[in-house]
Amino acid sequence: MKTLIRVSLAVNILVLVPIVFGMAIGSPIIDRAWDEFTASRGILASIYFTLLVLSGILIIKTIPVFVVPLLATQVIYKITTPFTVGTIMNPVVISNLGIAALHLVTLWAIYKNRDELAIKQI
Repeated sequence: MKTLIRVSLAVNILVLVPIVFGMAIGSPIIDRAWDEFTASRGILASIYFTLLVLSGILIIKTIPVFVVPLLATQVIYKITTPFTVGTIMNPVVISNLGIAALHLVTLWAIYKNRDELAIKQI
């Protein structure tokens, strides 16, 4: 189960490093995927940076009770993106759904092992 947690966190890191870097430098690739810079995209960059930092910390010190809210938050926002974007035919939406599926499997594994982890409140 810790391996699955680390896989989810590693995917976050591998996906978010180039996105956050690209947003920071104003990459045209990022502009094509997320449109040109707006205040809203700046806020999104801040949220992505937060997810990246937390994933980096938790991959080093894996504490499942802290991983759960991180992954659960991502699952909710990733699953809702087809509705907020208005299409499923967007590369960001498609990747969000794939990552959400992985995180759901990880959350299920954490839930199944909650007694072993002494986090019965989940």
